[in-house]
Amino acid sequence: MGSHPHDPPMPVPATAAGREGLEALLRTPRRAVVALDFDGTLADIVPDPDHARAHPDAVPALAALAPRVEAVAVVTGRPAGVAVRYGGFAGVAGLEHLVVLGHYGAERWDAVTGVVHAPAEHPGVAAVRAELPGFLDAIGAWRGTWIEEKGRALAVHTRRAEDPEAAFGALREPLAELAARHGLIVEPGRAVLELRPPGMDKGVALTEFLQERDAGPVLYAGDDLGDLAAFSAVEKRRAEGLPGLLVCSGSAEVPELAARADLVLPGPAAVAAFLAQLAQALQA
Repeated sequence: MGSHPHDPPMPVPATAAGREGLEALLRTPRRAVVALDFDGTLADIVPDPDHARAHPDAVPALAALAPRVEAVAVVTGRPAGVAVRYGGFAGVAGLEHLVVLGHYGAERWDAVTGVVHAPAEHPGVAAVRAELPGFLDAIGAWRGTWIEEKGRALAVHTRRAEDPEAAFGALREPLAELAARHGLIVEPGRAVLELRPPGMDKGVALTEFLQERDAGPVLYAGDDLGDLAAFSAVEKRRAEGLPGLLVCSGSAEVPELAARADLVLPGPAAVAAFLAQLAQALQA
């Protein structure tokens, strides 16, 4: 299946390092790792995270690409099993070797076994789970905010508040103090503050996975502040002479990520289209 004369051209990275990363991936795909965030990158952001699903074009694009590269990994703050379910990743032809690194790498699901490996829960999460509803009520932040249960973490969403940004700003410091009291940290995101154990982030998870695979070129795509650590991991590899391509999905809400990306795509539909173009280029 070659390219069709009416197919749009593949997007070109805006930076020299990004163009080098893309060229290296196309030149040596069997050593390349493609790693992607889930929410906002493979799935559109929706008001209720429980309703998030992979974009209809995302899984077919990944399934076409995965057999042509060393590995494809989804790196997410969600529990691994939830990402697998909402992504529709299990039992897909072409994704037999997909890996999902959940909870910023604390959990791992391998398509080969279909099993999630996870450590014991941090005791601070249970303590915060019990305290959080009353805590939000006491500081007058209950209206318009809501708690998402994430198993090994808890998230406070402000997207439904009258002024989401103001609610986010008002909650940031009190939640950081609550988290610190129980040995947790706060991870800010798009209208969400996540309380989770320290020590794991997407940069650590990605670095460990790349070392395990003895990876060459790496493509990482994300959309949120939590993806900055993964961007840093790729930038560190580039400083060591290992090519990489940084993709930002959407640019309006998280300008910090867009500013560091080699390629900015307008959202999950465009990310899926780009993955499909990569698969097509490698097939050709």
